[in-house]
Amino acid sequence: MARPADLELASVTKRYGETTAVDSIDLKIKAGTYCCLLGPSGCGKSSTLRMIAGHESVSDGDIVLGPEVVNDLPPAKRGTAMMFQSYALFPHLSARDNVAFPLRMKGVNKVDRSIRATDALKMVDMERYQARLPSQLSGGQQQRVALARALVTDPQILLLDEPLSALDPFLKIRVRAELKRFQRELGISFIHVTHSQEEAMALADLVIIMNAGRIEQAGDPRTIFNAPATEFVARFIGGHNVIPAEGRKISVRSDRLHVSAGGQGTPATVREVEYQGTAVFVSLVTEAGLEMMAIVPERTFYARPFEAGEAVHVHWDEADIHELAA
Repeated sequence: MARPADLELASVTKRYGETTAVDSIDLKIKAGTYCCLLGPSGCGKSSTLRMIAGHESVSDGDIVLGPEVVNDLPPAKRGTAMMFQSYALFPHLSARDNVAFPLRMKGVNKVDRSIRATDALKMVDMERYQARLPSQLSGGQQQRVALARALVTDPQILLLDEPLSALDPFLKIRVRAELKRFQRELGISFIHVTHSQEEAMALADLVIIMNAGRIEQAGDPRTIFNAPATEFVARFIGGHNVIPAEGRKISVRSDRLHVSAGGQGTPATVREVEYQGTAVFVSLVTEAGLEMMAIVPERTFYARPFEAGEAVHVHWDEADIHELAA
């Protein structure tokens, strides 16, 4: 098993012609961290992952894995492995031969690569399917084979590019738990690109939120959610109302916004009511045209339900205000 390694990106930039996709980012990821790069399409997260993997060159800056600058090393010599969004399994090869393929490229003899491939499939509970072709496997099973192939080379860091995007919602939840378990058992860093806030919150020890090629905020999921650094983070991560207040902007979590039929607060009108099982989402608009969202516990809502078009008041507690950076 490879020794886990720290990863550092020092002023890393990626340009495509006149376009800057990644703009001088600095990032340190300690060995054994589950890190999610999170952001909208075009924010630079996939370019960052590909530079770490060696599939894209670095325009400026350094990528340091352990004690070594790896900018000029080919992907196979970096100590990283990549699990692609499409899984990229060879359709004519069995599951075992797909997993063994990277070892074949490294010149490992047939007997040893068969043993190591079988061991990798055993780790992801796919040993009994090792003779099957990809077309004979479900989407979740194909993903496990792709994971086994990435891990068979004993990488120091595993890179995952939108690995859950092709799975149905129920399977995503199960595979999330498996990925976290594998990362914890292996003790190496997983760096996982996603556009799903829920996915990042569920999996990561460290969330990196990117926007327009830069890092907006880095931190653990609870800090990111409770203390968004900027308006962009508050809006992108969801569950927050961004409110202008005396020349500055504040955020108030949607589940901390109080809605009442009368009394003190800001006058507003209910626009939509969405039942979500454990809670009800109440969309509102104030007289000033500010759109807001309140997440009300089911029992609380139905003790005094609101209807679309109803005039209400909204307010929040001083302790629930979080000030955003300019």
